[in-house]
Amino acid sequence: MSASTLPDVETTIAGLRSRLDAARAAGSTVALVPTMGSLHEGHLALVEHAREVADVVIVSVFVNPMQFGPTEDFERYPRDLEADRATLSGHGVDAVFAPGADEMYPSGPVATRVSAGNLGGMHEGRSRAGHFDGVLTVVAKLLNIAQPTIAVFGEKDAQQVFLVQRMVRDLDMRTRIDVVETVRADDGLALSSRNAYLDERYRRAARTIPDALEAAESAADRGIDAVIAAAQGVLMGSNEVELDYFALVRPDTFQSIDDDYHGPARALIAARVGTTRLIDTTLLHLA
Repeated sequence: MSASTLPDVETTIAGLRSRLDAARAAGSTVALVPTMGSLHEGHLALVEHAREVADVVIVSVFVNPMQFGPTEDFERYPRDLEADRATLSGHGVDAVFAPGADEMYPSGPVATRVSAGNLGGMHEGRSRAGHFDGVLTVVAKLLNIAQPTIAVFGEKDAQQVFLVQRMVRDLDMRTRIDVVETVRADDGLALSSRNAYLDERYRRAARTIPDALEAAESAADRGIDAVIAAAQGVLMGSNEVELDYFALVRPDTFQSIDDDYHGPARALIAARVGTTRLIDTTLLHLA
């Protein structure tokens, strides 16, 4: 692979802004794909969409310390910028924005933060206190830095996507948020950077998670109780999968649904497989 095929790297806010100001002055639209690196085919699906809807594509690679709790995997989260550049090679990415923590937070964690509100403490937020405040704060910073026409996110992080869309709407940001369907491996497991933590044994066990969602979807025509029973029945079949939560929420509010609810619902699941915590989601219709 020729080094010339690798996307450029911008490590400073000033450098990225200068590049994008020039692009916009030339009439180009900009798409941003925010990531924490450790890129895989799921990220490339986001990049492909970005390439289709904008003239200039920027991929940010930043492991945001503000969204990790004290017992989470911030220190061991995989980081390999050169491998990420190689993954992006040939996919039409104009530049990678890879700032250090000192560039994004020069005085340490910022005092001014975006709050996820009550929803930030529900579902995924109940297990990861403060996580979504950290996510929204860094996304707000990235959108302010890059000022993209479009930002592209993956459906797997469904609660994050909902909160980002709400933030953009509530704060009158001009960026459009596009969402790309979850990309799955041949065994059905949703692609995730954390899948790299799974050995063969735990990889087999992790398949229980998409299997549970598939069972839930198949039971949707029989109502909420049947959906929950179907998912739990699959999850109970593996001693190596520890369920954190299984929730059914309204797609338009992300509030838990009532027992008599009928209509579209999003199933959310989080489980620990060995020491690795995974999330997944699917959209279903409750009869």
